[in-house]
Amino acid sequence: MVMGDSEASMGTAGSAAEQSAKPLAQLTVGIVGLGLIGGSLGLDLRRRGYRVLGVSRKVVTCDRAVARGAADAASVELSSLAPADVIFLCTPLNVLGQTVEQLCPHLEPETVLTDVGSVKGPIVQEIEPLWPTFVGGHPMAGTTEQGIEAALLDLFQDRPYVLTPTAQTPAVAVERVKELAIALGSKTYLCTPEEHDRAVAWISHLPVMVSTSLFQACRREETPTVRALAQQLASSGFRDTSRVGGGNPELGLLMARYNRAALLASLASYRESLGQVMELIEAEDWDGIEATLRQGSEDRPLFL
Repeated sequence: MVMGDSEASMGTAGSAAEQSAKPLAQLTVGIVGLGLIGGSLGLDLRRRGYRVLGVSRKVVTCDRAVARGAADAASVELSSLAPADVIFLCTPLNVLGQTVEQLCPHLEPETVLTDVGSVKGPIVQEIEPLWPTFVGGHPMAGTTEQGIEAALLDLFQDRPYVLTPTAQTPAVAVERVKELAIALGSKTYLCTPEEHDRAVAWISHLPVMVSTSLFQACRREETPTVRALAQQLASSGFRDTSRVGGGNPELGLLMARYNRAALLASLASYRESLGQVMELIEAEDWDGIEATLRQGSEDRPLFL
């Protein structure tokens, strides 16, 4: 169930209450990982008057982030984020835990941590014991491009931004991240980590696997000239259907690894639906096919 503000946890975090009184525009924001998402966060937040400190593994990325206006200062050292009030963790899912472990010694107890990963259950379970003022987050925006050069202004404008607090998450931390998400122009949603993972399995992770399977199917065309012709004729329909399958392979792998159960359930349901379509065509049940297509036409506006 999607939660309203009043349903967020009302935990305490010591001097975090004092932090909540600090005007939003006076916050210092830290960003670990200056790629597409981290860089775009930096561009937007700096334009809105926040001081942004960035961290990346490579000095060249740090320099480019500052040059592009995605950070006021950037370093390869996590200790440089000690002054930050809120820190966005924009690293791959598989290194989030170790990043937090390395970051914790440099932080004040009231510092709020939040991530941007597309899976929440295992991430929240891993990080919450390491840092009590952690808020699971997922800005649902992006492109197939990677790196600091791909960072864009207004990437999060009018896009969903999901927060997944638990019963232990301090309400002041949730509110702080929510305020920043709203400042980005995002539409905020609160739900449990488990609800998030089941929902995104349908509308994000399943499409990636379906899209990449489309490429695999096309490669099975046995006649080279027909396969080449299909590649030359591919236009808007194929482009729209296949877009997410042409993105960062690492992200797709981590979706499958960290959201395995929910993704398998959605794939099984999709396989069943595809099988039903095949049966209708084999039986030359054109009324059934028309009804199926009509249902899809009616359903699409419910999701988009």
